[in-house]
Amino acid sequence: MTGAELKSRANWYGQRMLSVAEQVADGVVHGIGLVLALVAGTVLITLAVLRTAPEEVPAIAVYVGAFVMLLGVSMAFNLWPRTAAKRVLERFDQATIFLFIAASYTPFLTGIWNTSQGLGLTIFVWSASLIGVALKLTLPLKYGKLAIPLYLAIGWSGVLVFQDLAHSLPQQAMILLLAGGLCYSFGIVFFLWDKLKFYTAIWHGFVVIGASLHLFAIFEAMVFSRW
Repeated sequence: MTGAELKSRANWYGQRMLSVAEQVADGVVHGIGLVLALVAGTVLITLAVLRTAPEEVPAIAVYVGAFVMLLGVSMAFNLWPRTAAKRVLERFDQATIFLFIAASYTPFLTGIWNTSQGLGLTIFVWSASLIGVALKLTLPLKYGKLAIPLYLAIGWSGVLVFQDLAHSLPQQAMILLLAGGLCYSFGIVFFLWDKLKFYTAIWHGFVVIGASLHLFAIFEAMVFSRW
């Protein structure tokens, strides 16, 4: 096999070959995130059952479940050997991002479901995310370059109901919500900077931090503020 063939094989799914140290670092970041999602998520759901309205508990459970699924699928994809199965995992890895974005909005939008804007945004976010999932699972290469713009567009669509959210959520929760969104957006710089050593671990670190900030925002909005 020629050097060109080896290079092509190493980058067959758009990511350069990671060193062992980079893979270990990425695995550690995913592991920390999974433990946090499972432990903090379980505590959140338990407290939510005691402190929140019945219709809010499923929305919180959807977020926690999506958080765990996102990191679990991402960890499997990024650490899986370069085989045909990795191509399948890549599709699910990118598809779960769409689901996670929609799940991230759901708990915060429950407070404004009684408004046309809140209900409309919920329908839009989930519809757009499910379309994104379908495209990633069936046509992953054809629309590959549109993925990041779509992630950002859906992720920041909440600005359309900013005032409604600001009135329905505690100030601390709004700050955490915005900080999480900025964390995701800034982290994309490192996702695209694939020549940087440990870039995948850094990118996934921003994902874990952003998701955790949103998790704590849910704690604040639906548990602590009602204690």
